[in-house]
Amino acid sequence: MRRAAEWLRAAGVVAALAASGFIVPGPAIAAPKSPAADKPAAGGDDVAAARRLFEANLDTIRHKDRKAYLACYLDSPTMAKSGPEGMTVGYDAFEKGTDSWPDVYDAQDLRLTPVRPGFVYGTYRYRVRYGKEEHAGLSERFFVKTDQGWRIAVTTAFDAPAGTPPPPRALVGATLIDGTGKAPIPNAVVVLRGGKIDCAGTAADCPVPEGVGRLDLAGRFITPGVVDAHVHFSQTGWADGRPDALDLRDKHPYDATEADLRAHPERWFGTYLCSGVTAVFDVGGYSWTLGLRARAESDTGAPHVAAAGPLISTIDHWINLPGEKQLMFASDEAAARAGVDYLASLGTDAVKIWFIPPADAEFDARAATVLAAGDQAKKRGVPVIVHATELREAKTALAAGARLLVHSVWDLPVDDEFIALAKKNGAIYCPTITVSDGYQRMFASAASGQAPTIDDPNGCVDAKTRAFVASTPIEGAGKMEAAAVARIGERNAARLKTMNANLMTVFKAGIPVAMGTDAGNPLTLHGPSVYAEMEAMQSAGMTAMQVLVASTKGGATAMRRDADYGTVEKGKMADLLVVGADPSADIANLRKLQYVVRGGVVRAEEELRAAR
Repeated sequence: MRRAAEWLRAAGVVAALAASGFIVPGPAIAAPKSPAADKPAAGGDDVAAARRLFEANLDTIRHKDRKAYLACYLDSPTMAKSGPEGMTVGYDAFEKGTDSWPDVYDAQDLRLTPVRPGFVYGTYRYRVRYGKEEHAGLSERFFVKTDQGWRIAVTTAFDAPAGTPPPPRALVGATLIDGTGKAPIPNAVVVLRGGKIDCAGTAADCPVPEGVGRLDLAGRFITPGVVDAHVHFSQTGWADGRPDALDLRDKHPYDATEADLRAHPERWFGTYLCSGVTAVFDVGGYSWTLGLRARAESDTGAPHVAAAGPLISTIDHWINLPGEKQLMFASDEAAARAGVDYLASLGTDAVKIWFIPPADAEFDARAATVLAAGDQAKKRGVPVIVHATELREAKTALAAGARLLVHSVWDLPVDDEFIALAKKNGAIYCPTITVSDGYQRMFASAASGQAPTIDDPNGCVDAKTRAFVASTPIEGAGKMEAAAVARIGERNAARLKTMNANLMTVFKAGIPVAMGTDAGNPLTLHGPSVYAEMEAMQSAGMTAMQVLVASTKGGATAMRRDADYGTVEKGKMADLLVVGADPSADIANLRKLQYVVRGGVVRAEEELRAAR
């Protein structure tokens, strides 16, 4: 089995070989026979006979049965194998190249057509994985009838170019929870075609088209992919990415950390997909994060990405690089407007304002810069996102036109003025409840000498991140005292009560809610942190179904991609999850992932985990 690198269409070449007589029935073959292939076809049906051999051939690959695999092929000097490196001829050469097998093998869309009596041409669509390396494309077979039965005389494999839609697939038998909040549909069918949802509903409404592969999911549940509406690719999920929290720059230079993040965003792509997250909104970071959008969009091994780029900050914070900023200080109104213009020139998806509570004497001046940024963003046609954790700042943010508040209000109960402003803007509320707990657990580990636990039920977190987290007690030794950790815990407990109450006030008032984790902050790990966040929203008082909608449709709306994904509806992108228990009864059941579908490509959770 040779891995190919690009798609070439060889059908005409193969047909020409047959027509010219270059490929002819070979001599008697003293090789093991494939039992399924040698049964005579009913009524002399060449295609039916070739199909039996084709299916048997693919089955030998699935089972890595070399002897049975070789028995499917023509033992002749004219037997040919072709790929992007060219053609090799002869059974002996072919036999020597069958010493490796893919770790994952998915064969779909098997098609055959007769060429002339005794000759049949066929193709199928493959997706294979060798370790962390995945390939997808088209493979061909040319079947000939011999005295010993049907055999494969030509085999090819050519990888598809990036962006080629996957083969059609039908998911049958599961209960569908479509993300709209409607009642679940038992024994549903979801037909995937061209990377999109072709039909989703009852078995009667969505009959499976002939020839489309079926995946039986009886007893499981289908939901939209999870959308995390608050992440940061410029942060690692540990202290090295936030030295303002726990300064370890003597061993982990900040510029080296950021260079590694920029070079290897796929580290997070795989973790997100493995955790069932099919779209993320990076709401602030270095300008390179804007380039992730195009890179991830056509990559079915990555979540969709929206990005805001550098933040406009109300304080002159130092966590930047010598030649690049992720925080642009709005020292005055002119600076705020200039920052918005810069972001608009980069094609940002949103202007993010980091509104850190100033001293009372400075509030009016800081508020003026936020209002100026909001006004300029409106002129440039760019939505505004604001980090504002206190009521005074949050109301100013809404007055500035904020469309998305990416943190809870945690100091005071939200009031009627806040609700009215949010409704006027059509604003979305992203509670981001659990991020403070991550800081607290990191500080507690540094103070206690006990390594923090990682909540990763599907084994998705990469080895490098796991090693960093495990090193926290040693790396952080002497940098935090137990008394300080206790004070942080008391403060966080008080804030949690207010956040929970405010979430329910906002939700009951009819303001849309989106789930977001603030992933990248210490111990709020990219990917699996969504589980704790969704469960915190449920604990605050939302039902499991309401949390599911906020974590799918709500996040897609926050990203302004709700026309593309976030619900399981005809015409939308085929970004789905298959889980083993009902998440509308308990949102924690989203932990029980069995399959993740991104852009119509169906990957088992075991495959995603193994690729980490």
